[in-house]
Amino acid sequence: MENSQIALPASVATSLATSLATSLATSLSTLTPGFADPVHDTQAVFRTLLDTLSRPGTVGVVENGLPEVRETHAALAAFAALLTLCDYATPVWLAQADPALASALRFHTGAPLVDEPGLAAFAYIHDAGAMPSLESFALGAAESPEQSVTLLIRVEALTGGTPVALSGPGIQHTETISPVGLPEHFWRERAALAPLFPCGIDCYLVCGSALIGLPRTTQAKVN
Repeated sequence: MENSQIALPASVATSLATSLATSLATSLSTLTPGFADPVHDTQAVFRTLLDTLSRPGTVGVVENGLPEVRETHAALAAFAALLTLCDYATPVWLAQADPALASALRFHTGAPLVDEPGLAAFAYIHDAGAMPSLESFALGAAESPEQSVTLLIRVEALTGGTPVALSGPGIQHTETISPVGLPEHFWRERAALAPLFPCGIDCYLVCGSALIGLPRTTQAKVN
């Protein structure tokens, strides 16, 4: 039997095409834009991320490259970091629902969004007070420690809180930070992961366009 096709009336086909075009235009108009110059902007952000992680405790700033008006409420530094680091092979977990951020990451990076923190290569925690236990994230394995998660944790401020003394690689003597908004259990759980090295978790504390890197090799003592 020959395949038969049902032809839609011209008016119906035109209406469907118009509806799809309008829907697509609306979706694109509400999509949070990415970098203005993706190649150069991602390189600049990557250098900032690398520098702050190699010099724990120092504050890095993400320079202009993203629009000031954005649909997502994510910290600018976190959004820039996710655009820079994520791709189709790096699952992302958002601790708090942010449809605009999720749509932007899917569109600009192709990164899949996951529902469980343990499946994520990168995780963004907008509300640090509601952060789950660090043990719920991927810590990597002895033969593949790079398969651990990198956390981007938004804090209320990078200064003004309880002093925390940092020491370890990349720090000449000690470096003191005082972020505001981290739950007390964060530092205890982070210290408990130290014996598992080279497994562990790398973190960035973000606030607005600024961030501080906390690699797994850094020891932290709350004063």
